[in-house]
Amino acid sequence: MNNLGNTKKDNATENIALDEKDIAILQLLEEDAKMTIRDLAAKLNLSATPVYERIRKMEQAGVIRQYAAIVDPSKIDKALTVLCYISLKEHGKKAGTKFIKEITSFPEVMECLNISGQFDFMLKVQVKDMLAYHEFNVNKLGELDNIRHMESVFVMSVIKATHRVVY
Repeated sequence: MNNLGNTKKDNATENIALDEKDIAILQLLEEDAKMTIRDLAAKLNLSATPVYERIRKMEQAGVIRQYAAIVDPSKIDKALTVLCYISLKEHGKKAGTKFIKEITSFPEVMECLNISGQFDFMLKVQVKDMLAYHEFNVNKLGELDNIRHMESVFVMSVIKATHRVVY
């Protein structure tokens, strides 16, 4: 399967040159996205205006896509994580785009990755329990007409989970 997820290129995602201060800002924001410009500036020994301008530049370039809270699924009654591997029957652009549109509409799907190897996609699904996954599997995934094969793997425990990409 090739390029099903890359339907169009976003101009805001072009690479920009980042220096040490930009990287430091990103590291601090990944640690605490609620950190104020003033606090960031103090930690970096800069004034607030250049820190603000650097952040704005990285937001406009798509380096910083969003600011978000990291929620513990078990605290909101969504304790079961399932990795669902899917192979499609048809691999054409039209069929792939339709599958992506359908899968991304399901709130239970936290991530959808186009992968290589035996399967075409890997979904990370977050639900309350096995009964909720069964309902999702039968009433949503089972209704999609382009799935050839699917395998579900149930996560027993999370050893490491991070959102940080700047290290």
